[in-house]
Amino acid sequence: MSEPMDSRVRTVLDGGTVIPAVPLALTAERRLDERRQRALLRYYVAAGAGGLAVGVHTTQFAIRRPEIGLFEPVLALAADEMSHLDAARSGPLVRIGGVCGPTPQALGEAECLRRLGYHAALLSLAALRDADDDVLLAHCRAVAGVMPLVGFYLQPAVGGRVLSHAFWRRFCEIENVVAIKIAPFHRYRTLDVVRAVAEVGRDDIALYTGNDDSIVVDLLTPYRVRVGACEVERRIVGGLLGHWSVWTLRAVELLDRCHRAVRHGGDAPVDLLRLAGQVTDANAAVFDAANGFAGCIAGIHEVLRRQGLLAGSWCLDPNEGLSPGQAEELDRVHAAYPHLNDDGFVAAHLDEWLAD
Repeated sequence: MSEPMDSRVRTVLDGGTVIPAVPLALTAERRLDERRQRALLRYYVAAGAGGLAVGVHTTQFAIRRPEIGLFEPVLALAADEMSHLDAARSGPLVRIGGVCGPTPQALGEAECLRRLGYHAALLSLAALRDADDDVLLAHCRAVAGVMPLVGFYLQPAVGGRVLSHAFWRRFCEIENVVAIKIAPFHRYRTLDVVRAVAEVGRDDIALYTGNDDSIVVDLLTPYRVRVGACEVERRIVGGLLGHWSVWTLRAVELLDRCHRAVRHGGDAPVDLLRLAGQVTDANAAVFDAANGFAGCIAGIHEVLRRQGLLAGSWCLDPNEGLSPGQAEELDRVHAAYPHLNDDGFVAAHLDEWLAD
């Protein structure tokens, strides 16, 4: 078994925080733009993020291809920058790295993360699409033997697979699981995960939303599950989200408002429920829901390009870009919900973040 997660990091994770899924900054030649990659990380931390997820879907899985060879360079750059940023903070950033592929690849990536000082591995099971639960769980246990594990229910529309309630019950029995990112974009499947965690009695597994279509509702909902003669309540405490890689200052404010509403108890405030619909509408534009999420990464890049954080909206695949009409949808939600963007904050600090 790997070393347990540092208690100070665990406190941040368990308390619930904003963890942006970090995009990949590229030049026009589709090479790593190190200056802007560092600027992005500085932006997220200045906005109040409590952690960063690197090498995940938003960072583009293609960084692992041998001809591209950006997996370790990007993870190393981010780790170096997070060390600099941690020096000016009272508490540590939660460092999460993405792990995917068949078991030998996943183990190699987990070893790389551990060597670079990451705290946990966010494990995608997309590569084991046809494996049964026994094979999946053996895979998960192997990776958990290298470092603490964050489970990941990735929606099938972007490469994930359906995972049963029975799978999640057995997954929660893995000792080194510290959190689960719930991102099936599906209410029934979300409940499968929450119910499994409650039934196994793992109150030490932090639940994070990745449901970009239901962020606010996830954060406000008290999930009550009957376990034997008792009723157990669990909450989703934070978000590990591609959507929170844009307008991150507002995401931090939103999570704080949700946390305060939960602490005060009572009915969910109407203004937060109203905001829930607006956030989902904005996400539909950024993630290109109208086109089956084909432009989700390009949409994130385009928002950051408009703010000046990225030089362009380029993806590693030259055929991947904004869908027809997506730019106009971004215009629409930007005009409709000006309180959701943090353009002024970025403009005030951009030169500072871009400085070498």
